[in-house]
Amino acid sequence: MSKSKNIVLIHGNFVNEKTWAEWKEYYERKGYTVYAPANPGHDGNPADLRAKVHPELTTTGFIAIVHNIAKLIDSLPEKPLVIGHSMAGMAALKLVELGKAAAGVSIDGAPPKNVFPPFQTLKTVLPAFGFFSSKKYFMGSREWYDYAFFNTIPETQKKIAFEKFAVPESYKVSRELVLNSFSNINFKKPHEPILFIGGGNDHIFPPNLTETIARKYRANAGRVDLKIFDGKSHFICGEPGWESVADYILNWYEAL
Repeated sequence: MSKSKNIVLIHGNFVNEKTWAEWKEYYERKGYTVYAPANPGHDGNPADLRAKVHPELTTTGFIAIVHNIAKLIDSLPEKPLVIGHSMAGMAALKLVELGKAAAGVSIDGAPPKNVFPPFQTLKTVLPAFGFFSSKKYFMGSREWYDYAFFNTIPETQKKIAFEKFAVPESYKVSRELVLNSFSNINFKKPHEPILFIGGGNDHIFPPNLTETIARKYRANAGRVDLKIFDGKSHFICGEPGWESVADYILNWYEAL
């Protein structure tokens, strides 16, 4: 296959595009043109967003996020390598299904609607649906982030990571992921190559879920690869050693 020199990085829930800053620079130094947009309702400094929620946040859902990235891709000269983390791992799968990507990478990715998550996932992310909340959006506590995201980084770094990256999240994103038929994946449909990356110590989407999603794809539909990084948390793209993950992805892509 001819290799696109464009990469689109999509951030997941509970953070914004600031989590991709180092990846963007890293890939640009390797000769790629890299796009790392904020999802609708997420642009801004995380500390400012925690103090005053973005006016578009609560109207933003999973469908809007996918369409926003698709619009960006349609403006590019060629289909890019699409890399998504967490919720955006599922967005990457959807963009591959829609024929928008040269290849797709799901890092610690959320499951499609038609893959039931394990109890571990339900227990951790249930507050992000807001089914039992009077609030209009979800803002995780320090304790929630320490457990769900930062469980493998040193204690001294957890507060710093929270201050730097944590943002409020729209309930609509999670709800559309589990309730809207748009969030199904047709595992039999022919597709461009897909790489699944999982963190061995991920408390939101554990490695057995990543393996389950990868196995759902039919062998005759297209190439699907899987790599589990032992000891990595859901913060796999930001914790020390993230470069090894970034390199693995690029080596996989360039070898296609």
